[in-house]
Amino acid sequence: MLVADSLTFKVGKRALVKDISFSLRQGELLVILGANGAGKSTLFRLLSGDRPPSSGSVNLHEKELGTYSSSALALKRAVLNQQNVVNMAFTVEEIVMMGRYPHYRNNPSIGDNEICIEVMELTGITNLAERSYLSLSGGEQQRVQLARVLAQIWDVPNALLLMDEPVASLDLQYQQQTLAIAKMLTKRGFMVVSILHDINLAAQYADRIIMLKNGRKWYDGTVAEVLNTKNIYEVFEINSDVYTNPRTLKHFFIPRNVLINANVG
Repeated sequence: MLVADSLTFKVGKRALVKDISFSLRQGELLVILGANGAGKSTLFRLLSGDRPPSSGSVNLHEKELGTYSSSALALKRAVLNQQNVVNMAFTVEEIVMMGRYPHYRNNPSIGDNEICIEVMELTGITNLAERSYLSLSGGEQQRVQLARVLAQIWDVPNALLLMDEPVASLDLQYQQQTLAIAKMLTKRGFMVVSILHDINLAAQYADRIIMLKNGRKWYDGTVAEVLNTKNIYEVFEINSDVYTNPRTLKHFFIPRNVLINANVG
């Protein structure tokens, strides 16, 4: 289980995240939504252990995140960042194998290699295996990074996967594939937390949604509980309509037109 208890993070006197609490069970996909500047990225860094909170705590499997060594934490959770800087011309398969580094000391085992092959097939990058990572498009690089973090926790029971804007540079096919993979992981007992901007993707895949505003948890609940026109307006300040797909029973959101006065100025 992942438990965030009264998380607060301050820069000077300004609280970027304030008094956020929630728990995440095994087998659950949590999506964090909010407008720019709502505190999503700061909360993500607190949950990943990248930053210590100013107050409050994050506990993973009944142990405070800050008490894990970096090597022990790497065996419990994986982090897919929005941007991943790679300056050397590693091949794709070398990047994916980096996900297995916490699992061996000198040389990868047959099992390590098999896991890398499996996640590369799953993410559709097998044909890129020998390519230089630097030669890939942004979307291809993102899929390689997804394969790397999957390799890291593929054989770790009840692991935590944190994903920061995992579909930002992907086309429609791979947006759906990435979140379908995340959903599949929850059926294997993993916990997944993802920041998304696309409300409809959140509605399609999330088990639960937390909506942030001004660094605070504004709403927390199932898709049906959270996604309505009132809540969306409060958090995003945009008028919208929310419907239910009669075939899938999934909610979907349609923003209303924003009118701009062309004579201003």
